[in-house]
Amino acid sequence: MSLKGQKTTTTSIDWDVFKSLVSKLERDGNYKYCLLITIGVFTGLRISDLLQLKYSQFEETEYLAVVEQKTKKTRKIKINPDLKTSVMRLKDLSGVTNSDWPIFMNRYGTKPIDKSWINVNLKKIFKQYGIECEGNISSHIFRKTLGNRVLKLNNYSNESVILLMELFGHSSITITKKYLGIREREVMSVYDSLSL
Repeated sequence: MSLKGQKTTTTSIDWDVFKSLVSKLERDGNYKYCLLITIGVFTGLRISDLLQLKYSQFEETEYLAVVEQKTKKTRKIKINPDLKTSVMRLKDLSGVTNSDWPIFMNRYGTKPIDKSWINVNLKKIFKQYGIECEGNISSHIFRKTLGNRVLKLNNYSNESVILLMELFGHSSITITKKYLGIREREVMSVYDSLSL
């Protein structure tokens, strides 16, 4: 939680930086954060919903059905084949035998990792791997990385903004544009368009 008046904006990371990071995390045996970042970016789920996921939700199905804690709406997410392969590989590497356990258990195996602990560790991970970000490093980076990837692949079209609005569960395009920093870029481009 931020202090009143504190700026807490989070940006995204470039897709190649994301792929490099998860590759390095897997190489270094940090499977839990490799999974957290990968699933977070591929699904666009909020951290509170990510922490409730179980390996069994990725087995023998093409879709995740998640009741979002914030909105209480059920969200259906198609499981990307690369994501499924990654989840199953990292499950095996982690030595997990019970697919019904939450993926993101704390080190004591008693409950999911705490959200604030995740943000602390993300800062450490980004520093360790030399990843520079504008703004605050938090789990919002996952959703924003997905959003900016979709925008870039679709040439920043209005249709992609509409799709992202639905994916993120925003009530308007304006909220999605503000969330992804599009609105600020559009406003700043007005100044660049002026000439004498």
